[in-house]
Amino acid sequence: MNDERISLALGEEGPDDARWAFGTGFEDPLHGVATAVPAGVDSARLAACCAALADDALVTAQRLAEWCTDAPELEEELALANIGLDLLGQARLLYSRAGQVDGTGRDEDAFAYFRGAADFRNVRLAELPRGDFAFDMVRLLVLSAWRLALFERLACAADPVLAAVAAKGVKELAYHRQFAAEWVVRLGDGTEESRERTARALVEVLPWTAELAHDGASAPFGADGGEVWEALSDVLRRTADAAGLSLPAPAKAPAGTGRSGEHTEHLAPLVGELQSVAREHPEARW
Repeated sequence: MNDERISLALGEEGPDDARWAFGTGFEDPLHGVATAVPAGVDSARLAACCAALADDALVTAQRLAEWCTDAPELEEELALANIGLDLLGQARLLYSRAGQVDGTGRDEDAFAYFRGAADFRNVRLAELPRGDFAFDMVRLLVLSAWRLALFERLACAADPVLAAVAAKGVKELAYHRQFAAEWVVRLGDGTEESRERTARALVEVLPWTAELAHDGASAPFGADGGEVWEALSDVLRRTADAAGLSLPAPAKAPAGTGRSGEHTEHLAPLVGELQSVAREHPEARW
């Protein structure tokens, strides 16, 4: 196994490809973007789409934060922390847009810290408890490849704010996907134990992708579910091939969907920990 095989698994990036260390920048990504909801755009659907995508990002970032001080190497710990920060940045922008258009005027803190777990609309794969490193790399690969396929299409959304957030997120997500794919290949093509664990992670993660295949939150804004699913499936096939692994046969999907508020028992403790300080000091300013 070598780095060339890893890069070929997902295609070469161009010379302008950004990485989290350099590509996030400090400019306001919405500077100069009109905030009025365009004619013909359903404000309620737009708010629901933005809040759901923000919930995905926030919950995923919280799970990634659990690797702080516990990743295999310091470099990986820093990378996972920065991926989490990228996702938090996306969540903040999307929550703000949801509050602008849903009629409530809520800010990002109200969405993140003052809703109960039952009000979150993240996909359930994001909320599953942290597993071993192989499990979390397979999960990150699935979530980042899926989100990247969504954002590539949402960059052309009729709503200018959603389109701008998606366009900004594409470069970040391309790195997230590549980072995860490289690790899945290394682990799958590594020792007998790492290969076994990665194969097991695929078996554990893939049933939860059925929820992604049928997610319609972004469909009204140009993210065709069939196209997104095919893009995700293609990434998984190519990564598995590069790792010398076989994708497991489709298993029965767990019942329910996070988009409809049906969550696992793992979300409430995660949200409780996330919100504990804000709930204890609701008027605090940092």
